[in-house]
Amino acid sequence: MTSATQADWHDGIFEVLQRGDIRHVAYVPDAGHKRLIERCEADNRMRTIVLSTEEEGVAVAAGAWLGGQRAALLMQSSGVGNCINMLSLIATCRFPLLTLVTMRGEWGEFNPWQTHMGGATQGVLELSGVRVFRADAPEDVAPTVDAALRLAFDSSMGTAVLLGQRLIGRKSFVEE
Repeated sequence: MTSATQADWHDGIFEVLQRGDIRHVAYVPDAGHKRLIERCEADNRMRTIVLSTEEEGVAVAAGAWLGGQRAALLMQSSGVGNCINMLSLIATCRFPLLTLVTMRGEWGEFNPWQTHMGGATQGVLELSGVRVFRADAPEDVAPTVDAALRLAFDSSMGTAVLLGQRLIGRKSFVEE
């Protein structure tokens, strides 16, 4: 995959978030979301919120909704496990949640610690009442995020888009 293709799918997500009137973007720093985070930080209509742990982002999304605004939560698949208890807030109170999850533990993974949660992410989200979508090809990313955003905010429910590891690229602790 070329860097131009990688940039295009990140930019596609950013454009969907803009059109969807997302005003708050909460995230735990992640290389897979780096370009999207940079785009959101540069947009004076969006407030970016760095989290110390992913479940704080669920509360940010609920608070934004109560304040009449929309939020999105960016995280890595390993952070989904941290959100299990907080996802009950979304289901019980019928708050919309749009979360974008960069996947680990899949295609070309080098770190065995990532494989367990990577393999469980979709099931954990579904068991927590979140509707899950997945994008593995650059051309599928923007339409998939758009569909998840619309469902979340039109139906007051949790949605997640899993951004496959093949899409985001193989991660490594050393330069290749």
